[in-house]
Amino acid sequence: MHRNLLRGCLGAAMCLLGACSAASSTASSNAVGADRDAHGCIGSAGYSWCEHTQRCERPWELAKQKGFAASETNFAQYCSTGTAN
Repeated sequence: MHRNLLRGCLGAAMCLLGACSAASSTASSNAVGADRDAHGCIGSAGYSWCEHTQRCERPWELAKQKGFAASETNFAQYCSTGTAN
């Protein structure tokens, strides 16, 4: 009786450990911040390439630095022409 109970507990423990092991191996192996674009800008950190400055820029920081309203349109305009509304 005790042997059957012990075998059942060991079997259940092995199944649980096997399930945990299988779940962890299917997780994504991409590191946080490993999403660089063609210019090396890290999108998840808020960086986008700006052709005008030839640098990775955070749009809201560039807007504050250059004195234009922070918007996607203004960032795109500034980075293509050097001026924004």
